[in-house]
Amino acid sequence: MAASNPRIIAVLNGKGGVGKTTTSVNLAAVLAERWPVLLVDADPQASATWWAGQANMGFDLIQEADPLLLNQLRAVKDYPIMLVDLPPALDSQALSAVIPATDYLLLPSPPAAMDLSALIETIKRLVKPTQVAHRVLLTRVDPRSQGDAIEAQTALSKLGIPVCKTFIRAYKAHERAALERVSILQWRGRNAKEAQADYRRTAAEVEQDLQLPELR
Repeated sequence: MAASNPRIIAVLNGKGGVGKTTTSVNLAAVLAERWPVLLVDADPQASATWWAGQANMGFDLIQEADPLLLNQLRAVKDYPIMLVDLPPALDSQALSAVIPATDYLLLPSPPAAMDLSALIETIKRLVKPTQVAHRVLLTRVDPRSQGDAIEAQTALSKLGIPVCKTFIRAYKAHERAALERVSILQWRGRNAKEAQADYRRTAAEVEQDLQLPELR
């Protein structure tokens, strides 16, 4: 498989606690079922490294926060797909280095009004000026009140902000998979199938946006 034109996907939100690293790790695991994938942990908190650094989830992982090196990711030819877990800090030099060099930004956010308000400002300030393709992924959605997520999707669409049709429902499975240092694909407990299905649908949307089948 040639990787002469690698696709770089960055996972971004200026706030912590929105499911950013959970999205990075599990999306990498799903995509790695079809392609060689490198997950770059650019967050100084190194949560992805703690979670996946010693595990076998099907993808490779490096920890790198140096803006100069992050700006050169496209020179890495061994992987057709690279995901970057960015730090939750809008003034981070890592963000400034990666965003212009990426092909696609995935912005996880809970559907709560305060979370979305902060995210909309992030998109206006950092994302739209770069004209990088992007999509919001609603996370931590209460399975018992999915109407909130549907309303949030509608509101974002009316603002001209691309949003995934899929949303990630909040299950204990995500926390327990992380504690056991496995991806959601490897988790075998309660709600495993539902949680896995959410990330598989998310991956399918990303693949369609990036036209990934041409990488085969």
